[in-house]
Amino acid sequence: MSWQGKSRGTVLGYKIFVSLIKNLGVRSAYFILYFVALYFVLFASESSKSIFYYFNKRLKYSVLKSYWSTFKNNFVFGQTIIDKVAIASGMRDSFTYEFDGIDKLKQLLSEGKGGVLISAHVGNFEIAEYFFKEIDFNSQINIVTVDNERNEIKEYLESVTGKPNTKFIYIKEDMSHIFDINNALSNNELVCFTGDRYFENSKYLEAELLGKKAKFPAGVFAIASRLKAPVAFVYVMKET
Repeated sequence: MSWQGKSRGTVLGYKIFVSLIKNLGVRSAYFILYFVALYFVLFASESSKSIFYYFNKRLKYSVLKSYWSTFKNNFVFGQTIIDKVAIASGMRDSFTYEFDGIDKLKQLLSEGKGGVLISAHVGNFEIAEYFFKEIDFNSQINIVTVDNERNEIKEYLESVTGKPNTKFIYIKEDMSHIFDINNALSNNELVCFTGDRYFENSKYLEAELLGKKAKFPAGVFAIASRLKAPVAFVYVMKET
């Protein structure tokens, strides 16, 4: 699946949800989210069409079940954004969490070569930094991404949550981000990529997924191979 790297929504929409979270709690924001999720099913045709196709054609759900699953997908996705804002705003204690496989990351870092973390657009990896402080895990995390997010949304969220401790390495046309990645690994830091979406006109690998050929970004795996960096697959998943 190709991607443009931009979030939907407006600053006003984000302000409404942040106000609800701070004054009435997370559950009040979840309630409003029902209507937002329904709006995206009915009117955000491009994104909902792709999600509907996945449930209907790949998982072989009925039409009715596919629409319902598309709604649930939008709702849970909205919850992850709300949770991220709430946790970053100091409401971490409102959530329970557990780590699985953290010993593998510690072992990876003990090699002194840094590490490449491959994640995907599922769950919300960006909130991991707020929980790593609970364990003996002292490593800088860098996330490789594009900088297509609208500045007004980014600036507003940073004014609410503060700038994250996670560093961002932005992909650039002159390929200078490769040097930033190399420097991070040389400093025994972790560099996180998403391995499930590629950009148009970029190199990709093909593999079968759910019965058909799917395209995945080649750069993630090429960088890890060339720099001889250890690799781990990581996800931060929401259970409820």
